[in-house]
Amino acid sequence: MFQQLPMYQRVGKTAFKKDLTNTLNLAEHLDHPENRFRSIHVAGTNGKGSVSHMLASILQSAGYKTGLYTSPHLKDFRERIRINGRMIDQNDVISFIEENQLFLAANKLSFFEMTVGMALDQFAKEKVDIAVIETGMGGRLDSTNIITPELSVITNIGLDHTAFLGETLPEIASEKAGIIKWNIPVVIGEKQEETTGVFLKKAEEMNAAINFASDGQFPEYYTDLKGVYQAKNLKTVLASVEALRKAGFSVSEEQLINGLKNVKLHTGLQGRWDVLQQKPKVICDTAHNAEGLKLVLQQLQQENFQNLHVVLGVVNDKDLSKVLPLFPKNARYYFCKPDVPRGLAAEMLQEAAANYELEGKSYTSVHQAYSAALENALDEDLVFAGGSNFTVAEVL
Repeated sequence: MFQQLPMYQRVGKTAFKKDLTNTLNLAEHLDHPENRFRSIHVAGTNGKGSVSHMLASILQSAGYKTGLYTSPHLKDFRERIRINGRMIDQNDVISFIEENQLFLAANKLSFFEMTVGMALDQFAKEKVDIAVIETGMGGRLDSTNIITPELSVITNIGLDHTAFLGETLPEIASEKAGIIKWNIPVVIGEKQEETTGVFLKKAEEMNAAINFASDGQFPEYYTDLKGVYQAKNLKTVLASVEALRKAGFSVSEEQLINGLKNVKLHTGLQGRWDVLQQKPKVICDTAHNAEGLKLVLQQLQQENFQNLHVVLGVVNDKDLSKVLPLFPKNARYYFCKPDVPRGLAAEMLQEAAANYELEGKSYTSVHQAYSAALENALDEDLVFAGGSNFTVAEVL
C-alpha cells in the first residue's frame, strides 16, 4: 500500500483526488459494506480526531460494538481501523489486499481510497453496531463520503489545506458541509461568523436538523484528554450524544462519564497534549495549523518551567508566516525534518524561524533533535515536541 501508490501524508498534493468514482466502484466491488452498519461522520479542520475518539469511547462504554476509522496514523498503519479500541489484525490487512489486489491495481486506487474500503469492509464483516468515521481532509469529495450516517458532525473551520479546499473560510466550510445528508441531523461544533450561513443554507437544502454545540448549555464533565482546547471538542461531543439519544441510542449518564474519562484507554489515542514524562516534563501535540497551534502554545505558556525547549519539525507545504509568529521567543529551538518526502529541511525551517527571532540549532533527524533537547533540559525545564503529526510520531 505504501509503495505502490501516492499517499497524501508522504507526497502531498499529487496524491489528492477530488472524485468519489474510485471509492464508489470499490464499494460496489466489496458488495457495499457501507450499508451494513450504522455510522457517525465527523469532519472539521481541528478537533475531528479527538471528537471521533471521544464518541467512540462513549459508545463503547454504552455497550455498542464500535468501529473507529481515523487518519493519519502515528506509528502503525493499523491505528486507522479499530473495533472497540483494538487495531485491525495484521492478517486482516494482508488478506484484504490479497483478495482485492487485481481490482485495486486495475483501478489505480489511492492509498486513502484503499484504506477507507478496508475499514468499511472490516466493520461490515465484524458486524459493528456503529462506526465513527472521520473524514480525511475535506468532506464533499472525501472518500469517506459514501456513507449515510445517523449523524453528521463538523467541528470547526480553519485555514488548512487551502490548496485543495479553498482560500477562504466560507469556501472551506462549503467543502466540509458536503457531508450533510438528506434528513440526517448535523451538529456544528463552533459558531463562526464567516461559516454559519454556509451551514444553515446547506442544512436547509438537505432538510437536516442543525444544532450548534457552542450555543448549548452543558454540565461540566471530565475527560482524560488534557489539552485546554478539548473544552470546545467536549461541547461538540455532548451535543452529538444528545442527538444520538434522540435518534434512539441508549447512553446512560454513567456510561457517558465513563466514556469521557477513559478515552485513551478505550481507543488508544495518542499525541493530543500527551505528557510523556516528568523531570524534565515532556509534552507533545500534533497541532499543526495556526488555529490549533495557537491554543496549544497558549497552554504551554501556562505551565511552570525554568527553560523551554522546543523540538520543531514541519512539512514543506505549511504556510510558515502563519504559524512561526505564534511560537514563544523565550525558548531554545531544535529544528528537524520529519522523515517523510514532504518534510521541510531543518536548515530551511531554522532560517525561516530566525525571521521571527526563534533561535536554535538544526539537527539531521527528529530523533537527534529530541535527544539533544532531553540532554540539555534540567529537571525543572519543559520540552515540547510538535509542528507536525510526523514529528510527534517519531518522538513517540
